[in-house]
Amino acid sequence: MFEHKIDEDLSLRLIEYGDEEEVFRLIDGARDYLREWLGFVDITKSVDDTKRFIDACKKGYADSKNKNVVILFRGEIVGVGGFNDLDWTNRIAKMGYWLSEKYQGQGIITRVARALTDYALDELKMNKVEIRAAEGNVKSRAVPERLGYVKEGRIRAAERLYDHYVDHIVYGMLAEEWKKGM
Repeated sequence: MFEHKIDEDLSLRLIEYGDEEEVFRLIDGARDYLREWLGFVDITKSVDDTKRFIDACKKGYADSKNKNVVILFRGEIVGVGGFNDLDWTNRIAKMGYWLSEKYQGQGIITRVARALTDYALDELKMNKVEIRAAEGNVKSRAVPERLGYVKEGRIRAAERLYDHYVDHIVYGMLAEEWKKGM
């Protein structure tokens, strides 16, 4: 099982069966907040829906197509992150993350994204890590910007969020750039 301790308070662990109730409770308790930028909120109506998500994560992990983790802050699940897509042909890891509103503003996601970038480039030997965020999602976009990712462009109408489309800003970090910046 993948487990990575970032610091005294923060660690990452592969999402597992048994996490569904806690993850669902996080989503259910912050629907309005999460719904602004996350398209899965309205289809996550029960613990069983979260279990199906975990099923998909475990299958993707077994097939080496993704690696999704729970974010543990002081032992409590506070969000989900990881690689939604591992493109082995092109050696690109596509990172995603979300965090409970209660834990925003403490640098948690920045530390998580830094650790995941290290993992993708050093352990998985990827050449590039990509982060996409909705153009208007200032908090999410601040993470790759803080870490020195390069803004590579904008994809118009990249995602349908309920009743409207949002453009995505694409950020990338190459292995050679990450090593130089460290």
